[in-house]
Amino acid sequence: MNDNSIVLPKWYSEIKIDSEKISFTMPSDLQTGSILRTLIATKKEGRFLELGTGTGLSLAWMIEGMSAKSNLISIDNSSEYQNIAKKYFHQPNVSFVCEDAEKWILNYKGQKFDLIFADAWPGKYAVLDETLNLLNSGGIYLIDDMLPQPNWPENHSENVEILIQNLEKREDIQLTKMCWSTGLILITKI
Repeated sequence: MNDNSIVLPKWYSEIKIDSEKISFTMPSDLQTGSILRTLIATKKEGRFLELGTGTGLSLAWMIEGMSAKSNLISIDNSSEYQNIAKKYFHQPNVSFVCEDAEKWILNYKGQKFDLIFADAWPGKYAVLDETLNLLNSGGIYLIDDMLPQPNWPENHSENVEILIQNLEKREDIQLTKMCWSTGLILITKI
């Protein structure tokens, strides 16, 4: 078995080219995308939240796993990045929000989510409790980049350790830490 042999989702290659043109340097790993697609597919009429649209590389995986009866909200604070994603995805069940995700999380009053992919500071290192409160019971929370990355700011490993320690203390979740891809933590809300 070769876990690096991955079939790419529709539009992925085109989005990657557009991302490189604007020097976007924060794409999610292909393995992360693959597991996202699989997890999304387990929730046939699910409600999904992506924190950190970027240019839509992770979104491509998520959309490919979705059914027509699913709904997804993708948030980013950069219209430059998010406009690339909007160029490729026009589904009525996919909504884009260009806003600071922390502010959005704190003000959100809608239905809870079946899966949250937190690929941004908010929802991972800030407003973690509020983000996990947006999950349905049995909902999935996935975070990546838990192993050292070349684009980490100085001393960021301390943030990661504090986050992991905080997650491990919680009694309202089950978690699995994976030294796979860029380092994933997969959580299910009890």
